[in-house]
Order: sequence, then C-alpha cells, then structure tokens
Amino acid sequence: MDLHSIKTPSLLLDVGRVRRNAERMSARVRRLGASLRPHVKTHKCIEVARLQTGGPSGAVTVSTLAEARAFAAHGLKDITYAVPIEPGKFREALELARLCDRLALITDDLEVPPLLDEAARRAGLTLELFLKVDCGYHRCGVEPERPEALEIPRRIDAARNLRFAGILTHAGHSYHARSRAELLGIAAHERDLMAGFAARLRADGIEVPTVSVGSTPTVTQVEHLEGVDEVRPGNYIFFDAFQATLGCCSFDDCALTVLASVVHRDRLRRRIVIDAGAVALSKDRGPVEFDPGCGYGRVLDLEGADLGLRVGSLSQEHGEVLVEDERLLDGLRVGTRLRLLANHSCLTAAQHEHYHVLEGGRVVDRWEIHRGW
Repeated sequence: MDLHSIKTPSLLLDVGRVRRNAERMSARVRRLGASLRPHVKTHKCIEVARLQTGGPSGAVTVSTLAEARAFAAHGLKDITYAVPIEPGKFREALELARLCDRLALITDDLEVPPLLDEAARRAGLTLELFLKVDCGYHRCGVEPERPEALEIPRRIDAARNLRFAGILTHAGHSYHARSRAELLGIAAHERDLMAGFAARLRADGIEVPTVSVGSTPTVTQVEHLEGVDEVRPGNYIFFDAFQATLGCCSFDDCALTVLASVVHRDRLRRRIVIDAGAVALSKDRGPVEFDPGCGYGRVLDLEGADLGLRVGSLSQEHGEVLVEDERLLDGLRVGTRLRLLANHSCLTAAQHEHYHVLEGGRVVDRWEIHRGW
C-alpha cells in the first residue's frame, strides 16, 4: 500500500519522527535526574509504548482501564491509572491489579481511601494509591494548603491494604501559557510546589515514595527537576500543531497526520471540501489563543509540505478549506490527496482504529489503537 491507495480518511504515523521524539525525551529526562513514565493516552498503541520505554516491560501512565488492560496483556505491567478512582471502578481495578506487576491509582477524595481499603481487603490485595494534587490547573486534585491534603495521605498510610504511593500532579494550564517565560514559570511552580509539599508531608511523618509531575509543555521547558522523581508527559511522542505553535517543538517534529481526499471543489466560493470531518480530526480548535486562524488543522501536501491552508470548518464527515490562491485551487482537483496536521494529536488518534506507519515516505506497517473505557 502507498499514500495513493490507502482508503481516506486514514491516520499516518511517521515512525522516524516518533523514534526521534522518544529518544530526545528519554535523554532529557535522564539529564534532569528523573524517571520517565510516559502517558500512553496520546497513542494507545503497544508498539509506540515500546519505543518510548525502550522495551516490553516499561512503566506507563494510562487514562482508561481499557488502556491498562491492553497494555498489561502485552507485557507492560507497571501502570499508573491517572484518573481519580471512584467506587464504580473498584472491582475492575482490583481485577486488573492481579494482571499487573504494579498498578497505582489516584484520589483526591477523603471518602475513597477507606472504601478502597475495604474492597482491597475483601479481594486479598494491596493497592498503591497516590494523592492527586492541584498545582494550578483546577480540574482535579487537592490544593496543598487544604486540610485534606494532609488528611488523605494519613488515611492512606493508616489503611491495611493500601500503600501511599506519593503525590501526583498535572500542570494542564501550561497549554494556555502565552509566552515561553510564562510557560517556564508554570513549570517551575509545578516542580517547586510538589517538592515543597513532599517535604511538608515528610515532616509530618508520612513517607513520600514518589513525587510525580507531568505535561509535555512543562517537561520540554523546565530547567531542573530537583525534588521530583518521575515525569509523565504524553503528547511529546507525536507533538501536534498546538505544541509547535506553543514553542514546545518544531513543525518538523510532528509525527501524526490524517490522509484525506478532495471530494468537492467550489471555484465560486474559492474552497475545497475534504473527506475528513470531525470524526476523523476531532473538533479541537487548538492554539486559537495564539493563532486565531488556526482552524481545525494545517493542510499539507503528500510530501508533508505546508500549503498555507487551514481546515476552516467541520461537519461530521466533511472539512472545508478556503483557497484564495487561484493557481493553488486549480491543482486541488477532486481526488487530490492531502495530509492534515491536527491541532491535538491525542484526540485525533482516538478517532481511529489503527495507524498506517510511514518510514521514508513508504507505508511499512499497521499498528492497532486500543480504545475504550
């Protein structure tokens, strides 16, 4: 198969860029003195995880229990499930723990530790449980100044069938930084807040085995990781138009594109319609704060050269692209194949069942995407 015969829309993965991104991040985290536990929600793919971890049994972070089951079944059995656990998922998590060498869960709720401890006792298991900390994102987590920030670790520490795994955070607000200086400030705050909070817990007599942080923007920019044990970036393995616009990578580092075909050309309105809509690309507007005209992705030719066009609007299976240049419009006949660099690779990958793997511009393999909850 080649780029002219693959059915459109399809997901294309430049494996050379994936390897390069993996190697660079691994080397960077080593230099910073921490361990890398990549977040596999970006790709949900066994082969990509093995490139990130350097082998079949590396440590990973997941965002769904379905991801955890898939990765454990393929030998990646050191897993952190980085969404707060709730009682409706206790049974599945306990079943999964039997398949893993290590399964760590997270919570930010005072009532969860005793309930999870009892469930683990009945199952005859011991579980590791992190405290989720809010370092400024305000999505989930406990702010370190709150009374429960000490009480939850105490409850975990006192439980017979739980082990306190440490403290974990995610600086998701780094995606909204408007300058490199602001991004550096968020990265430093994430690190310093967590290191300081760990010291406070230890002074209170609570052992903190792991201080875990992570987002691609902060890890690519942070100047040091003193006081941090582990980082969990995910998007870096593919990058995307958002990360490149934010300055975390170059556009040449972006490994994921969607192959699409022109299905309609409208000379009167100077536009084309492609067969990649919201179902193929997702409706993530991406870096609209920095690039108001970013649309839903950049339009590239088959060789990956940027045509200077954006996907301006989407319906379920259609994408519309305004083409002001008449000579360019002449060349975009119905049937012309294009590649689309998505704003958010994580959401785009989640729309598809597999990757067509490219090496040297040729399709060399097909890798499955393990979706579901």
